[in-house]
Amino acid sequence: MSSAPLTTAPSPAGAALALQDVRLGHPDGAALPGTVTLRIAPGELLAVVGPSGCGKSTLLRTLAGLLPPLEGYVTQDGEPVARPAADRALVFQHDALLPWRTVRANVELPLAIRRVPRAERRRSAADWLDRVGLADHAHKLPHQLSGGQRQRVQLARALAGRPRTVLMDEPFGALDAHTRAEMQDLLVDILRGTGATVVFVTHDVDEALHLGDRVVLLGSDRVLDVPRPRRRDAQHAPETAELRRRILESL
Repeated sequence: MSSAPLTTAPSPAGAALALQDVRLGHPDGAALPGTVTLRIAPGELLAVVGPSGCGKSTLLRTLAGLLPPLEGYVTQDGEPVARPAADRALVFQHDALLPWRTVRANVELPLAIRRVPRAERRRSAADWLDRVGLADHAHKLPHQLSGGQRQRVQLARALAGRPRTVLMDEPFGALDAHTRAEMQDLLVDILRGTGATVVFVTHDVDEALHLGDRVVLLGSDRVLDVPRPRRRDAQHAPETAELRRRILESL
């Protein structure tokens, strides 16, 4: 049975995620201290910060269904998260592009796995490459692109499958400051209208405050609302500066 055209279908609503008394860790290793109870609203961008080793990446993998919680419950729309699913996408710091596939073929990959017809895959990939500003690079291989361009391809690949949840593990951490700022603004612009729920892990407090609707301080059970509207110069506003101070103190 063929899939419905992705470019004409409405954007899916973001997923509601919840963790209840979750203890994070690997089944064959030590559990991380404390438990996590958290609710993430549909369409929210939740930024996650915390000291090294507090479980930020483990949290993402648990939400993705790659790691089971050692205790507690993880749900998406009230249903247990027991395994990976096509409507949850992971975006990593290292782009994880397949080096033998062209840019277009990399973006098409999640659609090919779902057996979306070739013509529809091509249209969707072309649309997303245009959105991330790489329409002229579709036939290149990943090694022919800059680091920022490869991250744009990874973002296009993640969103081409129209996920309801996007889990991002420090995706801009390896980029220079200028490219990182460009990618942050591109992410905000592209996510507008997708409806996706986003959990964004970062070590950069300013990045968390610029991108997040809320910031969770993992390991302290504190979740802080971020003042809006979102502006690049908002860090100088008194309320944002005070929030930044509180976050840095907690780290």
